[in-house]
Amino acid sequence: MLQRIDLTLPHPLFDAAGTREIEHLTASALPPHTLMQRAGRATARLARALAPHARQVWVACGGGNNGGDGLEAAALLQDAGAPVVASLLADPARLPADARRSWERARAAGVRFADAPPVLGPHDLAIDALLGLGLAASAQRGVADPRLLHWLGLLRSCPATVLAMDMPSGLLADTGQFAPGLGPAAALSPPAARHTLALLTLKPGLFTAQGRDAAGTVWLDSLGTLARPAAASAWLAGAPARAARPHASHKGSFGDVAIVGGEGLKQRGLGMTGAALLAASAALHGGAGRVLLSLLGSPAAVHVPPELMLRRLDALALESLTVVAGCGGGAAIAPVLPGVLVRAARLVLDADALNAIAADPALARLLQARASQPGRATVLTPHPLEAARLLGSDTPAVQADRLAAAQALAQRLACTVVLKGSGSIIAAPGRTPRINPTGNARLATAGTGDVLAGLLGSRLASAPDHDAAAFDAACAACWQHGAAADAWPAHRSLTAGALAERLSPV
Repeated sequence: MLQRIDLTLPHPLFDAAGTREIEHLTASALPPHTLMQRAGRATARLARALAPHARQVWVACGGGNNGGDGLEAAALLQDAGAPVVASLLADPARLPADARRSWERARAAGVRFADAPPVLGPHDLAIDALLGLGLAASAQRGVADPRLLHWLGLLRSCPATVLAMDMPSGLLADTGQFAPGLGPAAALSPPAARHTLALLTLKPGLFTAQGRDAAGTVWLDSLGTLARPAAASAWLAGAPARAARPHASHKGSFGDVAIVGGEGLKQRGLGMTGAALLAASAALHGGAGRVLLSLLGSPAAVHVPPELMLRRLDALALESLTVVAGCGGGAAIAPVLPGVLVRAARLVLDADALNAIAADPALARLLQARASQPGRATVLTPHPLEAARLLGSDTPAVQADRLAAAQALAQRLACTVVLKGSGSIIAAPGRTPRINPTGNARLATAGTGDVLAGLLGSRLASAPDHDAAAFDAACAACWQHGAAADAWPAHRSLTAGALAERLSPV
């Protein structure tokens, strides 16, 4: 059944190995060529819906089964009266058996084959059936063929609507990164003009790293099979359930959040109280009952909203609080972290708190020890560079496999991890990771990470006491944070302060 992916609902994601297992078990129960015919039929149906008045339809086909799916779609579109031109990267005699049958069907239907792709306009359609899930083998066979790179460039830059079959060619299904040598040379065409029809399963790479831009709007057709023998490698996170806020509530019903951070200007001449204030504002607007602000320096010349309660750190009863530590902490956060790590009931660690832990094995051991203490919940919110420091790695290595990096960090430090970025990853020991589908490039501005940390603090403060509290709070906060950016008015600049004030206790 063909469906456009509803990002408010959770969806299981299957990596390449799991998808191949499903494909094998499904195909073994069907007559030969059935899955390819179903894939071609689903693609042709979506193609007609996306570009019903296309003057030209170009189908770029590789030498594997993904190319066979494209050839099957080309035959069906030709039968329906569409003006189809197909380009085939491989020698037809060397195609897999099912793909060769689809090539024969395309020729019999009258599809015109051409090595030189047609010139496409904005009302036309291009179908990407070059590499798909079989990227590694197909790329090895075809990378020496200059047509592959040329056709990839055309698919990524043409003004026509582009429909990728299963995966945008060159994109790795498990990571959302492009294979070496197969990435775009320039920015991709607007996502609104790009679509991906995932076949059998949704893959993690469609929703994180470079995958979101490459895939555009994602559709799924399970090709008539309900077989799910493989465990999902991740889940696409859905919208959180609306939090109950009964009339008979008081401020104590929704928890107390303490923000510890904001290095003062006097210490190093690098005032960062704004980061702590942003986190506090987000916690307040996100629904915390009370927000206590402990600045690690003098707040002189800084406006503190009256709803926030200023506290010295030594006056905070950390054992009963949800603490957000590190936002703008600078060099002042490291000396206070041992006490915070030992005493805080629930804890969100961000920014300079993470850098301090990465630099001090003793702090890392205190963090790990929290996992064995009843009632202690901990969430880390690193961006890729901070994650790399914690892992003793580098940013390219983290970004090369974001899912693996987040899981490794969660396992090493025994806590929930939010690896921020396009398609933020939420991981925790023993849990299948989540990929957050909300958010956009408007969040690429100073302070939005502090807003996420504060919002997460408010979510964690009001969460019931159970083992999944930190993981569930992190999923909910990431979804809400990104959704606020997605709903941002087009005519208004997004700043972190304005974003914090638009949050609500949902």
